[in-house]
Amino acid sequence: MKPTPPRPLQNTIALVAGATRGAGRGIATMLGEAGATVYCTGRSVRGAPATGKRPETIEETAELVTANGGQGIAVQVDHSQEPQVEALLARIREERGRLDLLVNDVWGGDALTDFSKPFWEQSIEAGRTMIDRAIFTHLITAKHAVPLLKQSPRPLLVEITDGDTFAYRGNIFYDLVKTAIIRLAFVYARELRATNITSVAVTPGFLRSEEMLDHFGVTADTWRDGAQKDPNFIASETPAFVGRAIAALAADPDVHRKNGRVFASWTLSDEYGFIDADGTRPHWGNHFQATYGAEMSDSLGWKALDDTFYAYWRADYLDLTSPDGIS
Repeated sequence: MKPTPPRPLQNTIALVAGATRGAGRGIATMLGEAGATVYCTGRSVRGAPATGKRPETIEETAELVTANGGQGIAVQVDHSQEPQVEALLARIREERGRLDLLVNDVWGGDALTDFSKPFWEQSIEAGRTMIDRAIFTHLITAKHAVPLLKQSPRPLLVEITDGDTFAYRGNIFYDLVKTAIIRLAFVYARELRATNITSVAVTPGFLRSEEMLDHFGVTADTWRDGAQKDPNFIASETPAFVGRAIAALAADPDVHRKNGRVFASWTLSDEYGFIDADGTRPHWGNHFQATYGAEMSDSLGWKALDDTFYAYWRADYLDLTSPDGIS
């Protein structure tokens, strides 16, 4: 008989906002692998896809959570609509009494991002839509989740971003969104410092999402062929990798020491020792250095946010004026 894997999140109640596909699906599924009960939210349900021609649904994600050892619960929610978010959190309160983990992964900006044009030629309408979808949905969800997170003995709030650097990301609106997400995790930590809620941002590496596999014309089994189009694809990771990163954070009894910071899937793998679903341990940081290191001066390259950087962020007067936090 095959031994049952350890399930460190057996009694964890999680909400993955934006769990239909990509990183959100990978996170929800791997939380299930760790034994969690996961509310999987999004707009696409069977028979009514909400995003272009993508076929994925929240019901499929919930079924994957359950198949991997957890309990998946699909709830159709448009996180830009505050009454729907309120109703979702009211349901979780009624059914579970608390929330241990919130993962904010609502995005919906791939079709709106154009890396070929400078900012003065970008669509303002597309940019505003991206900001509404990928920032305000996170704020709305966090606002209504915090009171329920406070009922947990070790609550964790995770914001999913792109990159653990302050480098420019190639599109003005994409950069504003992904940088703002890192800042949100920091702001939550500052305002919630009198509570036991931990807030962090997490970035995957080059993600082999369903949409990216389609873009490269490959499958989950033939993905290496995509490196013929972009050599960097060989260092990509499945959505399960960042999912296991979140599961490791949620299971860490000392996670609060990471409060207010951003972390990468590959550096968390170095720390916690998890591997990707295919048995590999992708490391985007090492790949970048090995590929481009010879072309970089000391002032260039991949520079993750460090203690010096965060020291500037913490140079505020809140600890003097509000030592017990903002009530």
